Amino acid sequence: MANESEAAALPILEIDGLVTEFATSRGAFRAVDGISLTLHRGKTLCVVGESGSGKSVMARSILQIVDQPGRIVEGSIEFNAVRGSDRVIDLAKLDPRSKIMRGIRGRDIAMIFQEPMSSLSPVHKIGDQVGEVIRLHERLSKKQAKEKTVELLRKVEIANPESAVDRYPFEFSGGMRQRAMIAMALACNPSILIADEPTTALDVTIQAEILALIRSLQTSSDMAVLFITHDMGVVAEIADEIAVMRFGKVVEQGNVFEVFAEPKHPYTQGLLQSVRDLDRPSPRRLEMRQSKPLGEARLISQKVRKEFPLSSGFLGRKKDVLIAVNDADLELLSGENFGIVGESGSGKTTLGRCLQRIYNVTSGSILYQDETGQSIDLAPLKDRELKQPWRDIRMVFQDPFASLNPRMTVGQIIAEPLVTAGGMSGKDIDARVRELLDLVGLPSSAASRYPHAFSGGQRQRISIARAIAPNPRVIIADEATSALDVSLRTQVLDLLLDLQEKLDLSFILISHDISVIRYFCDRIAVMYRGRIVETGPTEEVCSNPSHDYTRSLLSAVPVADPTKRGTMQRLRYREQA
Repeated sequence: MANESEAAALPILEIDGLVTEFATSRGAFRAVDGISLTLHRGKTLCVVGESGSGKSVMARSILQIVDQPGRIVEGSIEFNAVRGSDRVIDLAKLDPRSKIMRGIRGRDIAMIFQEPMSSLSPVHKIGDQVGEVIRLHERLSKKQAKEKTVELLRKVEIANPESAVDRYPFEFSGGMRQRAMIAMALACNPSILIADEPTTALDVTIQAEILALIRSLQTSSDMAVLFITHDMGVVAEIADEIAVMRFGKVVEQGNVFEVFAEPKHPYTQGLLQSVRDLDRPSPRRLEMRQSKPLGEARLISQKVRKEFPLSSGFLGRKKDVLIAVNDADLELLSGENFGIVGESGSGKTTLGRCLQRIYNVTSGSILYQDETGQSIDLAPLKDRELKQPWRDIRMVFQDPFASLNPRMTVGQIIAEPLVTAGGMSGKDIDARVRELLDLVGLPSSAASRYPHAFSGGQRQRISIARAIAPNPRVIIADEATSALDVSLRTQVLDLLLDLQEKLDLSFILISHDISVIRYFCDRIAVMYRGRIVETGPTEEVCSNPSHDYTRSLLSAVPVADPTKRGTMQRLRYREQA
């Protein structure tokens, strides 16, 4: 029998030669291909890699919750289950439905998923969902479970936990839902916490709070953390060890300081270089501005306001309104890239949709200068009067898969705005589609295929091809790179710069990612609760912000350099009453 100190030194989890396969019509596909990893108590192992590298399948293999028809076919997952003993359980050998495996899930090894809204039941209260986990693994009464649930919600810093237990997930913000998921995961004091992209969908300020919370809870309980992410800034902030995955294999692993300082594998080198590229203005953009200075104003918003009714009274009379955009002023120049940044709910997307006139504005004006030099106020125009402005001002949306019709071929999707506009024959449209595919770096053969046959980066290129089809002058890109891996982000942004040079485009880029804004944008507007609180040249705003909210936003951005860990002072913005 090992003593306590010896057991503490042993790995709590040791993966050796793990292979997880999915049966397909073309044979077995190895999503995880012979990986070996070691996890220690009180330490954080970050697993990084692009989408499709096998990170999530590896994590799900540990808990035997791989989606069918996936299954573990080789290797071992040795779990040092009990402190002070040498008892080791090979999780890979257990039946996924066995009593032992079900007991380990949630009690000994817990998991936080990427999207809390899809992981939480929308029809059950938060307290009931957390309480169910407690009662499943501990012999507690319903009252005792509720008391422990309240304490857990307080531990993860959810305000008013006594009343929060009786609320539903849709009544929580994204950050609060993720906190509730953490409370559920920690309900039984697990030895290991697996966090699968838990901050990807969150704003940088909420992400910073969630990372600090996980770190605090880890320190207090000596918990091991397996953190899956593609954000190298997060890795630099929290990791003790790092494993880099590609095509189902671990291509490099080691101490986080050593891997960042001297990456050995070309893939790791490229990954870190992509991050460093995004941490500075694009050299290509700077060269373009020197050779061709920005022109006159192409799109101007003046005191734009957008209200949404919250409720209706007797006979449909409005009682309350949400002011989503409050007197927004901005100016987009010819050939300029203008960034709009802020947290979720700040009004960024609503402002973008107002500028394109997807939404009617409550008040204010949107002045667009057309090709003839005439200034048109888009705000009061009816739909039938917006036909030409809608060709000139186009939008690229955040999720390329959701915005592409899965029942249409890529050729039909790209041709749709051309067909709607009319005036082109079928042969001309086909030629234009081939030309557009070439412009965005896709083969002409892609026209006959469907969206599901393409990767995320390729689907975004298809969305861009559709946006530029009618020869627009302004493109509004709403979080167009947030769903992409870091290496793909630079590729898509560089593609937009190529198109800008060839087609004389002006861009409005909406994002919560400061690095993307810094790389791509000439000027920036910072939004907070519907208002633009600061505007200026991107480097000036990022290096020397004048508004407290901007300082708070920038202080929450993780730096992709572990040697600078903890050097940034976290500032919290409190609005003056």
